[in-house]
Amino acid sequence: MKKEEIMQYLEEFGVLQEGHFLLSSGLHSDKYLQCAQVLQYPEQAEKLGAALAQKFSDQKIDLVVGPALGGVVLAHEVARSIGCRGIFAERKDGRMQLRRGFSIEPGSRVLIVEDVVTTGKSALEVVEVVKNEGAEIVGLGSIVDRSPKDINMPVPFQALLRVEVEIYSPGECPLCEQGLSLVKPGSRESKN
Repeated sequence: MKKEEIMQYLEEFGVLQEGHFLLSSGLHSDKYLQCAQVLQYPEQAEKLGAALAQKFSDQKIDLVVGPALGGVVLAHEVARSIGCRGIFAERKDGRMQLRRGFSIEPGSRVLIVEDVVTTGKSALEVVEVVKNEGAEIVGLGSIVDRSPKDINMPVPFQALLRVEVEIYSPGECPLCEQGLSLVKPGSRESKN
């Protein structure tokens, strides 16, 4: 898939939203990317998963892991394209962990996927889960990279699309100053 086609999906399926958003990181933004809007359609989810798998085609991958909720469908679709298992980690008592009988074999080569990366917090929590299982992480992939340019991932990171989004700390948010209502669309409990 070309970047233009991915951007078309974002627009066509209402992924890119505008307003005043409280991100999972506790930061504020005037834009939010809700990839669930496109991943709810199996044909598009399959295409996005295949495109992301292609970014790591030079790697041998035994397992794909995504953080719940944003990485569940994507992990499944990337794993389908690669021909391996796809599982997810989820939070329990505020900590990301494997549940539902999922396991990771020590020494297996794991790709971690997430729908959107901003701070990388959820994905990095999954990195720790995978490392604790004794597996090797071959990379981290996402549909959208909206992270600050200076973010430093400890594993190779590939995204289908980079989107520049203004992010503000709550005390310096011009949207708050304008009195715009704050919406929290994410799946993780935010800091604020």
